[in-house]
This record gives sequence, structure tokens and C-alpha cells, in this order.
Amino acid sequence: MPKIDNRNMIHYLDYNDKKVIIVGTAHVSRESVRLVAEVIENEKPDTVCVELCESRYQSIRQKDQWQNMDIVKVIREKKSFLLLSNLLLASFQKRIAKKFNIKPGQEMIQAIESGEAVGAQIYLADRDIRITLSRVWRLMKFWTKLKLLFQLLVSIGQVDEISQEDIEKMKQEDVLETLLADVGKSLPVVRDTLIDERDRYLAHKIKNAPGDKIVAVVGAGHVPGIKKYWEVETDIASLDQLPPKSRTAGLLKWIIPIGIIGLLLSGFYYGGAKAGSDMVVWWLLANGILAGLGALIAFAHPLTIVASILAAPLTSLNPMIAAGWVSGLVEAFSRKPKVKDFESLQEDIYSIRGFWKNKVTRILLVVVFTNLGSSIGTFVAIPLMVKVL
Repeated sequence: MPKIDNRNMIHYLDYNDKKVIIVGTAHVSRESVRLVAEVIENEKPDTVCVELCESRYQSIRQKDQWQNMDIVKVIREKKSFLLLSNLLLASFQKRIAKKFNIKPGQEMIQAIESGEAVGAQIYLADRDIRITLSRVWRLMKFWTKLKLLFQLLVSIGQVDEISQEDIEKMKQEDVLETLLADVGKSLPVVRDTLIDERDRYLAHKIKNAPGDKIVAVVGAGHVPGIKKYWEVETDIASLDQLPPKSRTAGLLKWIIPIGIIGLLLSGFYYGGAKAGSDMVVWWLLANGILAGLGALIAFAHPLTIVASILAAPLTSLNPMIAAGWVSGLVEAFSRKPKVKDFESLQEDIYSIRGFWKNKVTRILLVVVFTNLGSSIGTFVAIPLMVKVL
């Protein structure tokens, strides 16, 4: 049976001939930092496992990582929504850490430093955050993604209400789980991807880490799951893959534009030139104006707003191109981010105002809000066109 010390934060497990000590932490807790240092210094393990993937590890080691980001590539690869949500999540964690005067992820930094000090090997045990979020993305519908984005935005404004007691409560669950609690209730499969899959992944990586004595530093919310899957064999190769895109979603991307074109043609055929022309006007106005409004809300450049209005009615009929893709590129070239924008990105994401002020995050907001406006415009236009017919 696993042994748990009286602080309920240190857990002793065995695997074959290995001795594994799991330290559960809160990602923004000063007490967790102290505990991590104490355990590693006392145990002097062969290996220290940390709940980090390569990209998150590099973000700790390389403070200038944002300067290497290609924002145009992000837009073209349709990862704007994903990156923006990731930045909002980072903002939540950074603001909590700043409020309590500690560095975000300081317990992981301490684990690395203490591990190196005792000559232990540092072993990255978590799944790549990009794969985790991408797997969640594939499972979410458009409106669920918007709910997530709104929830993350709201969370930034709620940071000032968080007390030290609330921080200690966070030791009982993952930061992602805390923020996505409402989404997880309405879409349980999201929680499975965010938490359960990572529990299995972490359990496999930790127990198969090199060395006879291992200290693993993980968020306390993962400890029950790691213990649950400790004796279970896991195929982590399958957890590192992106699930195939839904056939239904793929078909809808074509069915909706084809249906709208068919509706327009039927307007000319059955209602004559007047009805057909009115339907075209409604389509152009609803799609264009709402897409432009979305760009305006993101404080886009005037050229970007015009481009959104002109592009949206056409891109909504083309499954291969999104209005936000066009507006994002126009914004990127109209207000090309400078080195200082990338350098100040980590500071600017501390506040909602900073997200709109920084040229990098503003481009992401332009993409998201233009796409939102265009999508709403499509659903507004359809009943107006049918009414004409």
C-alpha cells in the first residue's frame, strides 16, 4: 500500500526495484517551493522528474523564446485560437504568482536547481502542452471554444479576489482543471484529455524514468490519478497522437457553403432577379458587417476592418479559408510586431488591457473576433435570406 506522510503531500511508491517519491505541489505556492527543495536535498535521488514537457522546460530556461515566434506562420497554420488560449492560461498563472511575490512554476524551477545541485538527472515527464491542447481542440465545437476563451478572459479579472487559502486549495486540482471546470462539466471528454490522459502519461513516464531512486515533482491534482494508474500499462504512443478530425465537422464545412450557394441560386430561380439580389445584399451585409465589427472590437487597423468586411462574405463560402485568416494577415502586415512587442509579451499578458495593447496578442484577437463575427453573420444571414425567398 502507498505510504503518505502526515503533510499528505509526499507519497512513496515502488515499481520493480525502484523507489519513487512523489511530491504534490501547487504551481503558485511558496510552501511548495520549500517542500520540493527539502525533499530533494534529503533524498538525494538519481533522477528528478518534473511535470514539464520540452516546450515548457525551454520557456523556463529561455526567457526570450517569444522573440522567435513567427506570428504569420501561426495564422496560416490556424493556431491563433490555440495560442491565444495558451497565453490567457499563462496570464492567469503569472498574475497569481505576481500577487504572492513568487515566480510562476517556481516549484519546477526549484526541482531542477535542487536536482542539479545533488547531481541528479532531470527528466521531463509531462506530455507536450501543444499536443494536450490540440487534442482538446479537436474535441471542442466552435461555441465551446468561445466559452473557453471567455472563461479564460474572465479569470484574469478574478485574480485579485484569490486569497492565500485559495492557493492552498489549488493543490487539490490541476490549474487547467480549475479554469476549465465549467467546460469539463458540459463536456466530460475534455476533462479526460486534460487530466486523466496526463495522469496516465505521467505515471508511465515517472515509473519508467532512469535511476533506482526517483523524486517526481507534480501538481497535487495529478497525484490521485498517478497512483490510480501506477500498476496499469499505458500506451503513451497513442496519447502523443492527434485524434482524426471528425467526419461530420469535415462534411459541415462543405455542406453549409453549398447550402448557402444553393439558397442564393434558388432565390434567383424562384423569386427572380429582385429576390435574388436582395438575398445577396443580406448575405453581404450580415457577414461583412459582423466580421468587421469583430475586427473593430479587437482594435484592428482600419485596413484590417475593411479587409474583414470585404473578405468575410467570400471566405464563408470557401471551407479552405477563414475571414480571420485574412484579417490576421492584413493586421500583421499593417502593424507588424516589433522586437519590443515580443520582449514585452510576458508582461503585457498580465492584464486584459495588455492583450489589446500588444501587437502580437492583438493580431490573435483580430483573428478570433473576426471569425466569430463572420460565423454569427452566417447564421444571421440565412433566416433573412429565407424570408426574402
